[in-house]
Amino acid sequence: MEPQLSHDVRDAVATVVVRHPAKRNAMTAAMWRALPPLLERLAADPGVRALVLTGADGTFCAGADISTLRGSPQEAQRLAVHAEEALAAFPKPTLAAVRGHCVGGGAQLAAACDLRFAEAGALFGVTPAKLGIVYPASSTRRLVSLVGPATAKYLLFSGELIDAERALRTGLVDEVLPEGELDKRVAEFARILVARSQLTQAAAKEFADGRTDRDAHWSRQAGLSGDTEEGVAAFLERRTPRFTWSVTGEA
Repeated sequence: MEPQLSHDVRDAVATVVVRHPAKRNAMTAAMWRALPPLLERLAADPGVRALVLTGADGTFCAGADISTLRGSPQEAQRLAVHAEEALAAFPKPTLAAVRGHCVGGGAQLAAACDLRFAEAGALFGVTPAKLGIVYPASSTRRLVSLVGPATAKYLLFSGELIDAERALRTGLVDEVLPEGELDKRVAEFARILVARSQLTQAAAKEFADGRTDRDAHWSRQAGLSGDTEEGVAAFLERRTPRFTWSVTGEA
């Protein structure tokens, strides 16, 4: 099978799958290029309320396809950072579902998601020191924000892999599931995300990511949306709320 990104949308959840079975789902240049426009289309789709990123055939992503670094390592890194930033900027909740290897560029993609759920046995690593590559400043800052300076230095200085339990302790992942239970838990949590207020999620995502110039914007959105009134009414009436505000219809 040719290396590719495949996707489908079901029950308001878009699932993007990294497929490159010959190389543990390593990302080729073409795959890095394909990710930002795919994310743009999914972000604009009003039928998508959350996104799951995962890998095919029992592994997440073993990084960048090293053969792509022979020509221009700088260009290969630029493509990876552009894809990472596009994923981080996706306006709806994103979740990485990780099993197997999540290394190098794969760790970049997982870190760019809002949340990371891993299967027991998953391995994580940030490996530029093995290749003499300067890890991008933006990627380094994102890693530090997740795991703190000491763990970021451990990963970056050594290039060593850590297991899912250590990744959980350091904050690199949010939940670790027993073998065979990852898909069920991710589907369950995605249903929870889809049922919640997109207004709350979108504002919280910006605030949590450090944006400081949109407080007035989100106050205005809250006043216009009707989501608060609907949420309170639904709670008092003991029914499921019907939130109507959406990222794609944002004023």
